[in-house]
Amino acid sequence: MTLTSHPHEDAAIGGDLIGGEFPFTRTDFRHIARMLHADVGITLSEAKAPLIYSRLVKRLRVLGLRSFKDYCIMVGQRSGADERRHMATALTTNVTRFFREPHHFDHFKAQQLPDLVERARRGGRVRLWSAGCSSGEEAYSLALTILAAMPDAARMDVKILATDIDEDMLERAGDGLYSDAAVAPIDRELRQRWFGRSRARGGERVWSVGEELRALVAFKELNLIGAWPMRGPFQTIFCRNVAIYFEDDVQARVWRQIAPMLADDGLLYIGHSERIVGASDFDPIGMTIYRRSPPGAA
Repeated sequence: MTLTSHPHEDAAIGGDLIGGEFPFTRTDFRHIARMLHADVGITLSEAKAPLIYSRLVKRLRVLGLRSFKDYCIMVGQRSGADERRHMATALTTNVTRFFREPHHFDHFKAQQLPDLVERARRGGRVRLWSAGCSSGEEAYSLALTILAAMPDAARMDVKILATDIDEDMLERAGDGLYSDAAVAPIDRELRQRWFGRSRARGGERVWSVGEELRALVAFKELNLIGAWPMRGPFQTIFCRNVAIYFEDDVQARVWRQIAPMLADDGLLYIGHSERIVGASDFDPIGMTIYRRSPPGAA
């Protein structure tokens, strides 16, 4: 889950108001920014105020409110918890695609997957985690990589946990319906074998995730800065392009929480713009690829 904007949304604020349909003051901005930081760990500078306005103005219209002050009052109350989740969804954009940052999947296939296949065939437990899975492409890419090496993986003790804070994205991921353009990065043979053809609600023809592919992935709602109910350990964790939007202390806390979730031989894959700095929990072994440090390592 990432926060993105268009260039015109990044313009500096003039005065105390953003001109538009609804009054929006610096006080309104600060209230919303504080709530977003508390809920999902994302920090917004005042330069993002036009982005907030443009993203939330639709919610004000839907709710029949007259100002952002009224909106802040609503989402600040216990009765406004559902709308507060809508707010977080509106202010974050999920950017993903199949086999994004392909060097990670190449490394996983060459360096980890053979051992995981052997473990599974011996009756062992294999667990992977896609943290910040958005609409499912990353998790399904991992599942496709596994199925290419072990077509009967769905009958083994192999599971991919895919988590995200956005309920709408998780619903889309669970539907498993993707356009021709979305599945273009997938090898044609894999696509033909593990997907079917279907129709979306609007009637357009789409690719539908097949039963074996779907069986490997479990989608769950999870806030990375909240409580983590799962226990692990995971042999592989993909946590990519999520932590970069957190402040340094929040990033460090996330990495510290991830470390004990990894198996002793487990690997962590992070985003191409991310780094783990000043943490003794991980050793870098490749470009944005980390291994959990041995117990007692300095």
